[in-house]
Amino acid sequence: MYTCINTCIFILGILQLSSPGWAQGVQQTKGPFQDKFRQLDEILPTPNAYRNAAGEPGVEYWQQQVDYKIEVKLDEAGRRLQGHEVVHYHNRSPYTLKYLWLQLEQNRFKPDSLAETSANFGGQGDRSPGTRLAKGKEPAGVSLNQLRRMQYMADTEIGYTLSEVKDEKGNLLPFTVYGAQMRIDLPTPLASGETTRFSLSFAYNILEENAMVARAGYEHFPDDSRKGGNDIFLLAQWFPRLAAYSDYEAWHNKEFLGRGEFTLEFGNYDVTITVPADHIVASTGSLQNPEDVLTVAQRARLEQARSAKRPVFVVTPEEALANERSGSIETKSWHFTAQNVRDFAWAASRKFIWDAKGHRQPNSKVQPLVMAMSYYPKEGGDLWKKYSTESIIHTMKVYSRFTFDYPYPVSLSVNGPVGGMEYPMITFNGPRTIWHKKAKGEKHDTRTYTLAEKRFLLGVVIHEVGHNYFPMIINSDERQWTWMDEGFNSFLDAIACREWDPDIPWGVEARDVVDYMKSDAQVPIMTQSDSVLQLGPNAYTKPTVALNILREIILGRERFDFAFKEYASRWKNKRPTPADFFRTMEEASGVDLDWFFRGWFYTTDHVDISIDRVVKLRMDTENPDIDFARRRQEEADKPGSLFVERNRQSGRKPRVELDEVLRDFHDKHDRFTVSNEQRNTYEQYLTDLKPWERKALERALKEDHNYYVMTFSNRGGLVMPILLEMTYVDGKKEQMVIPAEIWRRSSKKVSKLVVRPKKQELVSVVVDPGWETADVDVHNNHYPRRIQPSRIEAYKSKKPKKPEYRDLMHEMKTKRKKPKPKPYRK
Repeated sequence: MYTCINTCIFILGILQLSSPGWAQGVQQTKGPFQDKFRQLDEILPTPNAYRNAAGEPGVEYWQQQVDYKIEVKLDEAGRRLQGHEVVHYHNRSPYTLKYLWLQLEQNRFKPDSLAETSANFGGQGDRSPGTRLAKGKEPAGVSLNQLRRMQYMADTEIGYTLSEVKDEKGNLLPFTVYGAQMRIDLPTPLASGETTRFSLSFAYNILEENAMVARAGYEHFPDDSRKGGNDIFLLAQWFPRLAAYSDYEAWHNKEFLGRGEFTLEFGNYDVTITVPADHIVASTGSLQNPEDVLTVAQRARLEQARSAKRPVFVVTPEEALANERSGSIETKSWHFTAQNVRDFAWAASRKFIWDAKGHRQPNSKVQPLVMAMSYYPKEGGDLWKKYSTESIIHTMKVYSRFTFDYPYPVSLSVNGPVGGMEYPMITFNGPRTIWHKKAKGEKHDTRTYTLAEKRFLLGVVIHEVGHNYFPMIINSDERQWTWMDEGFNSFLDAIACREWDPDIPWGVEARDVVDYMKSDAQVPIMTQSDSVLQLGPNAYTKPTVALNILREIILGRERFDFAFKEYASRWKNKRPTPADFFRTMEEASGVDLDWFFRGWFYTTDHVDISIDRVVKLRMDTENPDIDFARRRQEEADKPGSLFVERNRQSGRKPRVELDEVLRDFHDKHDRFTVSNEQRNTYEQYLTDLKPWERKALERALKEDHNYYVMTFSNRGGLVMPILLEMTYVDGKKEQMVIPAEIWRRSSKKVSKLVVRPKKQELVSVVVDPGWETADVDVHNNHYPRRIQPSRIEAYKSKKPKKPEYRDLMHEMKTKRKKPKPKPYRK
């Protein structure tokens, strides 16, 4: 643990610190003065009655509420969804609304959508990458995945079919669709405090997720024993949803382009889902009719799971395997309700194995028992059986320490084609087991998993379940500021993952972001989501590292945890902005953090603090009999003149040694010989000192401390505390932190005086020895400099071949047969 040590020592003007070049200590290296400590209030929104200066919801804070009653039917054969929704809109704003805006995310994938028509060939950050521009001798290219996507779009009708948009009296409402948005014009303006109801019918073709990368859709399993195979359906962004209307932006009309996720209102949901009778449904909310859709045995197992020590199968692997071999022409309707959630998602398949375990929250009055449940096909295997549900519970335990108890009745992890996505109470997670070819002595091939797949599953389940807190409950604007949900969530999932198994390389340490921090392909964290370059490092890793540094280095755990929990408590079930977070962290921690948030979130500066020089100083006594003798020895310790030494070796004597007549007093006494005049001057100096001055001098001379001046330069631009590890001649080490405020008047170069007892003689100094601050160049962190370790590889030169032998004359290999799919065995 690092502790701040105050090493500011005021040396009296009458004392002299003797060192060559001391006057060149603290200087700005180049350019005009840059104030890295300017206050953020210059750029943050002005506090008001909705959001106050402390970062709290103001006395007049408001937000809208939108309730939904939806009936939806899954057409498995046609892979189509048909639904009808009744919307109850509550205008809690102080303003009158003439129209309502809805989001139609399924329209984002239409060929003529804004997202598709604005896609940049070969550009960075498109939702479906797979194109490259010509570069040098390398031709332009389109990946096979991208070809598949384009062909799927050409063959499939994409987007919503909307009809029957009516008010609560059954009158048709005028509406207009603009791309992935829809405006409904109200017959009568909706005044503040009033509510309105309307309904509409919708339908769309469910997208193939593996072809479209749409965050939702279906996955087909053609090799299942059932004729025609089976599907897993993951349904999200599946119904027309009201756009958010807020105090800071009014209607949130930024269209869904695929990168920036969702900005939504809280509300209550009543949803009935009709699926083939042999399907299992996982969904946001609480199941209201288990007796209609579950067997007696399944209901009994679900009850048993509430108090079980290990997950209990509600649908066993054997039952799921038997289920996927057949099919049903009958249907069942699953009825779910959810209160005060911002979205609703669900999944359905006959392939699902289902396990569950109860998680108790003894301090929660709202939700003392949460059912953690996992749904996965046989392809999930032991990986899911062993880890999915347990990692859900682990996530809730860790996140609740930093925020609040999980407020919902269920938390679900569902396996399907989506690598990782989050919705209230339900998450979609992609990792699976892989086929392992039987070894000698084994009867069958088996399914197994690598460490990478294990890490992927644990990491993605913890991350996506963690999203229940950010942004499902702490309802930040994902489309505007990705980092406010992904960054906060990644920070906490990094804690949860390392508390699960610290030996697994999770990729969340400060060292894991340094390549990005020094790259040119980056923008500030505060950049709007759709314009971010390298989304992963920008919105996930960099905020994670920043918050970890804030917690471990700058504030300390106790202070940070208190402030972070205060932020979570203030904005639970509300919509915070970055300013609310910045202000809350300052107000609750009692520390000015503007320099930190400005540097890490508003710039692309990086950390590169170099220790350029360490000078050891000795205190002059002003007594010539002492100081001159010391200076004589210092002079003798210096290398002599090469010219003089060569003359001496050759036998050539100086003229003054050859002729005694030429020698005088100065030849017999060096310049360090003390004269009586100098002694008299010293005695007068002592006489003129005031009593307190003489006392201070005598103590300093008696202690005879080591005075070290360390000079640092800020080569990356990002000001940070300077973490030091000092090693002494006896081998002992000392940790020390110089606060970031040392840079407040000189952001380029600073010097620090460190005083230590005479016995503590420094031999080396290291900046950031634990690689905790994301310093991009650790080689300039050492004084004295170290030889840089690296590697060299010996290789055998290959005999060059003529071009015709490399290509044209190469023998053609026979056509390889496609391997047959392997049957499933337990």
